Amino acid sequence: MDSNTNSKTTPGAFSVNDFCRWAGIGRTAAYAEMKAGRLIARKFGRRTFIPMVEAERWLNALPAQRA
Repeated sequence: MDSNTNSKTTPGAFSVNDFCRWAGIGRTAAYAEMKAGRLIARKFGRRTFIPMVEAERWLNALPAQRA
């Protein structure tokens, strides 16, 4: 089965709002992460996108919670 026919596919990139919902953080925190260089975004015209690979890299770089 072709993966493009799935009704539930993984996005190639998130809008800032979609990234915030996915990551469970607010827009202010997302833009702070971008400004600090920990989250890499791309621009297309006036739109800002976060590539899925960058979102996953950012998530994996977060410190583990200690018990």
